[in-house]
Amino acid sequence: MSNLQLLKRVLRLKEMKITWMEFKDRDRELHLGVKPYKNGCRCPQCQRRGTIVRPATKCRAWTDLAIFGLQIVLWYTPKDILCPTHGRVQEEIPWAAAYSRITFRLEYRLCAFGQIMTQKAASALLALAPSTLSDLLHRIVTRVRSNHRIRGLVTLGVDEISYLKGRKFATVVYDLDRSCVVWVGQGKGRETIDRFFNEALSPAQKKRVRWASCDMSRAYIEAIKHHCPEAKLVIDRFHVVKALNGAVDEVRKEQWRLLGHDGRKAIKGLRWLLAMHSRNRTKGHTRFLNALACSNRRIYRAWVLKDEFEHFWNYRYRACAQRFLKHWMTAALKTRIPSLKNFVGTLRNHSEHLLTFIQRPLTNAVGEGLNRIIKIVKNRASGFRGLDSFIDLIFLCVGDLDILAQIPSKLRSL
Repeated sequence: MSNLQLLKRVLRLKEMKITWMEFKDRDRELHLGVKPYKNGCRCPQCQRRGTIVRPATKCRAWTDLAIFGLQIVLWYTPKDILCPTHGRVQEEIPWAAAYSRITFRLEYRLCAFGQIMTQKAASALLALAPSTLSDLLHRIVTRVRSNHRIRGLVTLGVDEISYLKGRKFATVVYDLDRSCVVWVGQGKGRETIDRFFNEALSPAQKKRVRWASCDMSRAYIEAIKHHCPEAKLVIDRFHVVKALNGAVDEVRKEQWRLLGHDGRKAIKGLRWLLAMHSRNRTKGHTRFLNALACSNRRIYRAWVLKDEFEHFWNYRYRACAQRFLKHWMTAALKTRIPSLKNFVGTLRNHSEHLLTFIQRPLTNAVGEGLNRIIKIVKNRASGFRGLDSFIDLIFLCVGDLDILAQIPSKLRSL
């Protein structure tokens, strides 16, 4: 076995043949002359063999993975060929994408590291400058997603995230069936969500959307109704419960301001207890809350109504749920508590979309879970100056297209 054949096996350079080798930069770089092995002169679009039109004149270099402290650089002179279908093109390079300066396996390692660690740590492992690594990530994500289109979107969720101080928001659209992000746009108003429906979805795709989930934002609700009239909209359960807990907490704050020192001491620590779900309370917690019937009737009535509202999510028939909701709103209005009256007004405005939950218990829980991953990505980078880099990492980590799977499997590992 010759030295070049041994080196090819050690470096696992598949589908290519090493023609020469040379150490450069004080033995810190290993430059290899390579050429395609039984795969040359193929059209990059149709994979058909073509006739060589012009012999190779300019040599190109591709950076490969670093191994044993050596930066591997591949050299080859591509040929111009005449394809019967596509005319004069440059032959396909099997170990790298068109117009790329790095190999597929360096791209794979770069994307894999970008999903699990900071770019600074990844650049140290791959012996690349952080700015170079960031630019390469952007190029890879842009290239892979350039011809990608949203497919099979039946159940969508909409939410907003904050990506920069100073109230800089971005709208995120999820595919709740597949648990992935399909679109990210700057802003959180009606114009932003309209841009998604107009630019990312075709009229046929809008008709295929059957379910949608969002918070009580008027912009999102009206946009979904306008663009997807056949879709059934479900108000997110989390935001409804959050609004109810806020109304009950307003009652506690109001009573706290009216009570004296001894009265405040009696209800101290009540904030989180009132917001707690009934299944998470202990018997001691329940006894303490029941004691409010004598000490503070107003907080007790708000807590009882809040606990009763939990039964709404367990109904399976729309008529029964509608009857329960009507009786509950009447009871809440009779308390004459302003915060509960405001919450009843919110329920009346969204009762139609709230009752849709009975038909399908759809929530934005998947979206909130993806938001958690997005926040981890943001915290890992200590924030982003612009939205473009943030969007690239969002699609890399939780996008609807698996970017790592688009890299040829034969050229992923060292």
